[in-house]
Amino acid sequence: MLLKKRISITYFLNLIKYDIIAVAAYAILAGTFDHYWLLKEVSIPLAVSAFVGTLLSLLLAFRTSQSYQLWWEARIIWGGIVNDSRTLIRQAKQFFPKTKDGEELVAKLAEQQILWCFALTENLRKVPFTGPVAEYVTVNQVKTNNLPNHLLDKHADLLANASEKFNINANKQVQIDSTIARLCDGMGKCERLKNTVFPRSYSVMIHFLIYVLMTLLPFGLEDKSKFIEICLTFAIPVLFIAIERTAILMQDPFENKPTDTPMTTLSRTIEGNLREMIGQPAASVQPSQPEIYYIM
Repeated sequence: MLLKKRISITYFLNLIKYDIIAVAAYAILAGTFDHYWLLKEVSIPLAVSAFVGTLLSLLLAFRTSQSYQLWWEARIIWGGIVNDSRTLIRQAKQFFPKTKDGEELVAKLAEQQILWCFALTENLRKVPFTGPVAEYVTVNQVKTNNLPNHLLDKHADLLANASEKFNINANKQVQIDSTIARLCDGMGKCERLKNTVFPRSYSVMIHFLIYVLMTLLPFGLEDKSKFIEICLTFAIPVLFIAIERTAILMQDPFENKPTDTPMTTLSRTIEGNLREMIGQPAASVQPSQPEIYYIM
């Protein structure tokens, strides 16, 4: 999640630095030479630039809306995961007997659910497993391409063993199984968002139109001031590029970027809640304040 209220300007400018350089170079050259030689006679009605700008605005509005929808859906899914994780342990505490064996199974289920949250986080971000997740994989010699799904299987096995051992009522077993099914559903939705690629042709078309607008602008503006002409030729395309980049950042909510869904923070919240529910202190150590301005 963001540690500051505003995203780092340096980070954002670094994402569009090559476009800024290209636009600035063209704005200076076109704004300067528009007053000399043959370019002095070239004049394109401003209505043409306005038409291209309007078309570009409509395409960017759709792109931004769709990207925000993907980002918001990811946050809703993880909100459901937080609630279902708490529900799972609450049901286990309520339905398993208040014996030593029952409490041990509840604690084991809580540990597995905590591992599942962190494993899902790192699996979605395509980063190597770390901490307790890496230790679990090494100790148990787990060989799977989908560790979160493997842990859900372990949930189901634990529930089956508990049902057999404690003769749990079928209705209670169905309720816990429904919670596990919702966790699996949340995992599947996250994988769908992760693997859904926004059409590349749409991005290419928007970028192409931005450069078309940049090309037309100097020849439709008033020639009274070279400075104003250069500034407008630079500022307008850069604003469109910034909007496009913002949409690109939001369309990938699991890419380990500052604008992503804060899955690590949510997983730590789940860990703290579950450990408190089973009477254990939260073992997750909060990381030291990083040098960068965000932590996911």
